[in-house]
Amino acid sequence: MPTASRTGTAGRDDTNDAAADSFHQFVEGWLVRQEHFLDELLSVEQHCHESQDEDLEDLISRVLFHYEQYYQEKSRVAQRNIFLVFSPTWFTPFERSFLWIAGFKPALAFRVLNDSVNNLSEDQYQRMSRLIENTRVSERMMNDELARIQESVASPPLIDLTRRKGRVGDDDVVRDQSAIVTLGSALESLLARADLLRTDTVAKVVEILNPVQNVTFLTAVTRLQHRIRDLGLQRRGQRSK
Repeated sequence: MPTASRTGTAGRDDTNDAAADSFHQFVEGWLVRQEHFLDELLSVEQHCHESQDEDLEDLISRVLFHYEQYYQEKSRVAQRNIFLVFSPTWFTPFERSFLWIAGFKPALAFRVLNDSVNNLSEDQYQRMSRLIENTRVSERMMNDELARIQESVASPPLIDLTRRKGRVGDDDVVRDQSAIVTLGSALESLLARADLLRTDTVAKVVEILNPVQNVTFLTAVTRLQHRIRDLGLQRRGQRSK
């Protein structure tokens, strides 16, 4: 129970905990549904050339909508507390090592594509090459912006503010409030742009590929995410022994 001296921060702690718990529950359910999608993708992938394009496109649309739901919920929790999204307790330390601006790096989609789809036409290759270059430019711009945000918070540093959010005394809150608000606003704006780049990149990849290639690509993406999740849980379990 919070003591009387923490009355000023108890409400924020409760709000932060509620937001974290709510999104953690959503992620757990979302991962279960994603596992079902992986089973369906693996099954369809084995018989892709026997399937109608309409059936493949229906599956592709459902998988993409599943990811869209994740970003919608993530946006809601970011609006409640952006710092939670940048220090996500719902992921294992191993999973967090893959994060770039609180999510996967858009260029990762191209690495998965190169490892899974090797029958691009010349037109597809040219369009994908342009998309890769444009995505890299956007990533560099956001890296620079994140660096400027970090440099702008000289005292206390960004990571210190993130860790102390909601867990400091009233005097410290007053002193740091302006920096925290400015930092949070900047991070929220950057996250929105990064998430838009992530979703736009995948959408454009899907637009370039044909239905059979898309099933192969989305199967590889989903399988990779599950592999990272499983490895993270295994490593966390080994450390707790």
